[in-house]
This record gives sequence, C-alpha cells and structure tokens, in this order.
Amino acid sequence: MISGKSILLPMFGYPTEPFKAPYIYNPWFDAQGIDAVVVPMGIKPEDYADSLKAVFRMSNVHGALVTMPHKVATVGLMDELSKTAQVAGSCNAILKRPDGSLVGDMFDGEGFVRGLKRNGFVCEGARCLLIGAGGVGSAIAASLAAAGIAAIDVIKTRSESANVLVERLQTFFPEVAARVVYQDDVAGFDLIVNGTPLGLPGDPLPFDLSNLSPATFVGEVVMKQEMTPLLEIAKARGCRFVLGTEMLFEMIPAYLEFFGFGSTTPDELRALAQISY
Repeated sequence: MISGKSILLPMFGYPTEPFKAPYIYNPWFDAQGIDAVVVPMGIKPEDYADSLKAVFRMSNVHGALVTMPHKVATVGLMDELSKTAQVAGSCNAILKRPDGSLVGDMFDGEGFVRGLKRNGFVCEGARCLLIGAGGVGSAIAASLAAAGIAAIDVIKTRSESANVLVERLQTFFPEVAARVVYQDDVAGFDLIVNGTPLGLPGDPLPFDLSNLSPATFVGEVVMKQEMTPLLEIAKARGCRFVLGTEMLFEMIPAYLEFFGFGSTTPDELRALAQISY
C-alpha cells in the first residue's frame, strides 16, 4: 500500500513494458517493512531532461533508477557523478541529497564484479581481456579498475568506443595498465569478459578460444540465455564463469546501499522476486 509517507523511486525508461525491477525491489521492500516503492515512468527521449527535473522537485522522490534509453543522457543532468559513471559515460542510479542536488552513479559494473567475487575470482593484480566498450562494457571496466585489476586490454572493434574507454581509464585509474588491442587471443589472461550483446546461438563467438586455459575465468553479460555458447565452451574446458543474469541480482544490493536502505543478498532477492515473463 502506497501512503503519503511512502518514498517513491521512479524508474526512468521507455518503453516501460519490459521493466523487471519493480518485481524484485517492491517484494523486498514489503518483506522488510520499508515504506518505499519503485514506480515505472515512461519518458520519451525528447521529454527526458525536463521530466527528470520536474520529478525530482517532488518531496517524496529520494532517488531513481535509470534504464534505456536514458543512461547516457542522465550524465549531463547530474550535479555530481561517481568516478565509475564518468568512466562508463552513463548512469543508471540517481540519489537526491538533502540540498536537492543530484548524484549519479553506475552499478552495472558493480553487479558484475560482485558476481565475480561471489564465484571466487580475485580482482587484485589480475589481467583482463574485454570486448565491448559500450555502456555495460565500460561500466564493467570501471568497476574492475576500482576493484584492483592490474591490467585491462580492450579489443578494438569498428567503433571508437574502445579508444574512448581506454582514455578514460588512463585518466581516472592511472594505476591500471589499460590499452587498446586488435587481437582476441585469450592466452595469458586471468579474466575474459564479453561485454557485448552478442552471445546467443548463431552469433559469432566474441573471442578466439583456441588457447582458452582452464585457469581463465570467463564473464558474460548476455541475459536472454543463461548458458551462452561462450559459457558452454568455458564449462567444457573446466573454466570458472559468471552468468550474465547474476549481474542483475548482484547490482540490486549496491543500489539499495546507495539509496540508504541497507543491503541484502542475491539469494534473498531471488526468493522474494515476483518476475513474470
């Protein structure tokens, strides 16, 4: 039940029909006795800037979730950005401070890194090969850098996004050896990450896996199918891996901490979620 005391957390995006977050957050709020609710708000790109400002003038709006197609546009509407959001060039969470200023952050990468750690991967001192330097891939790179990764090689594709990402990493995380590469051989890497949306049967494999070692950890972001062809090969080679779907449930505790609601575990969220397809 929504009351006059309820904290509203808009979820900005368009269209709203595919949104799954309310089915995860709201059952958890109910179970915890927290008077808050995630509310889908469909806003077209041309109306987004004005709508965001208007919504945050409401006294019971304390923060917001952001999804497609507004993650990049949100960056230019914030008063302050986290280092992760600056490297990613996109933002999927907004917090309103008591003075009304807006702070933007990005948790796609944080969810991915938490999933890695939960599955036993140690980031400190490791070498990573990443393909995909868009919003999700860049967020993962930023969170890996913040977690202590030693080196990130970003594969150059047809766009300039790999160059942009490496320049941002060099600016904000100079201690990380970041570079653009033109080969997809996975030999010698502790971690390989597919940060692209390509990963379903029929799509080309993101890497040359002929030299894939059982010691290499494999990360995937594709959520439409849990065991993608990349992960099937990784499993057959004896590699440890993290599913793309784990990123979603791992990032929600980070959101809750950001908004000041405490934290939880992915298992608790899964047990309470009321996702329907």
